[in-house]
Amino acid sequence: MAKERIHLIGIGGISMSGIAEMLKNNALVSGSDLTKSEITEKLKNDGIEIKIGHHPEMIDKADIVVYTAAIKKDDPELVMAQKLNKKIYERAEFLGLLMTKYKFRLCISGTHGKSTTTGMVSTIFLDAGLNPTISIGAMLPKIKNNYYIGDKDYFILEACEYVDSFLNFFPTQEIILNIDDDHLDYFKNIDNIKNSFTKYLNLLPDSGYAIINLDDSNIKDIIKNTSKKIISYGINTEANYKAINLQKNDLGCWSFDIYLNKKFITSINLNINGRHNIYNALAAFALASEFKIDKLVIKKALESYTGVNRRFQYIGKVNGALVYDDYAHHPTEVNATLEAVKNMKYHESWVVFQSHTYSRTIEHLQDFANILAKFDHVIIAKIYPARETNIYNVKEEQLVELIKKENINVIYIDDFKKIEKYLKERIKKDDLVITVGAGPINEVAYNIIKE
Repeated sequence: MAKERIHLIGIGGISMSGIAEMLKNNALVSGSDLTKSEITEKLKNDGIEIKIGHHPEMIDKADIVVYTAAIKKDDPELVMAQKLNKKIYERAEFLGLLMTKYKFRLCISGTHGKSTTTGMVSTIFLDAGLNPTISIGAMLPKIKNNYYIGDKDYFILEACEYVDSFLNFFPTQEIILNIDDDHLDYFKNIDNIKNSFTKYLNLLPDSGYAIINLDDSNIKDIIKNTSKKIISYGINTEANYKAINLQKNDLGCWSFDIYLNKKFITSINLNINGRHNIYNALAAFALASEFKIDKLVIKKALESYTGVNRRFQYIGKVNGALVYDDYAHHPTEVNATLEAVKNMKYHESWVVFQSHTYSRTIEHLQDFANILAKFDHVIIAKIYPARETNIYNVKEEQLVELIKKENINVIYIDDFKKIEKYLKERIKKDDLVITVGAGPINEVAYNIIKE
């Protein structure tokens, strides 16, 4: 039987590229993307036909067309697929179909910490020899990729809530890390976000369960609206899995004891920075424990875990200063990054912040300013528009002026090369530099460490 031809519009995305790799051995895969990138080049090298730009002629031979949520309705390839009556799926919808082939579908969700926790869970299951299939929204060093093709028993998936994507999935187990007011360009308000998570929670079969953060007030609200089995974790509440005796070392990494229903289980010494990672590790520990993975295997996996790319990632040194990069793009995440920085020893801190999308910038302008002002030096880069146009008329200078009320050491620089020059001329030995944002601001971090 001839292989199906599957065309992916926006194939250069982190999730779409993983889908392409998962499909390539059983289908004829092609794809397009508006920009050439390391991802598209790797896919080409893996034998997948890629074209840059709009290429509606590629649709002609396709049996199935898959597109990302960021693709506009008037995209020439999508229009052609509709005209030719092709089978058309949005990315999340198609991923949902793929995951039904697996016995256990482990979906990790939440406004913040999804990639890190998915990486932790994946590491545990790999170390336990369970050979899971993995789809994660970041590069995981252990698998040197953002996907891994394993057996048909376990599918570990980072489940994003944006545009209700996770409602297309078929979870048998869920982790819900937190619920915050993000993606307001789509959800409009926190109540709509909570409603979406409630629907997601209720996707579980009667035999399934959700691992939830009992310290999160919004999660507390949604679990009132379900009859599904709930297993809780937390620090400040009487959760099933609880972290106590928290201690921090000079690198900002935390150690803690885990108790299950008030009975001591084990101690964990994390090797990634930030108090928020206690919650991520607790969630991963709880899920793995429910699958009866040996606690020593879980402990070793969590303690060996060094993170996914762009999550408080150490990049290198320049002028004797440490350089990091972080994907944080919501005030809660930026504040977690700030706390992680404050936990470290350094002379002065430098943050280079690139806000992600105009809608998020205008919605959280004051919150961003309040947090960023607490760094010693602040550089604001040009807003990264992603999928948006600036209908909000928001400007980088507005953020600068708000920060300046609390910290005069702030400047807007509209070009990455100028930012790199500015930093190299000013940072000193034992300073700490961190680039922050979900756009390409990490280029600055990599470029300034070059000789």
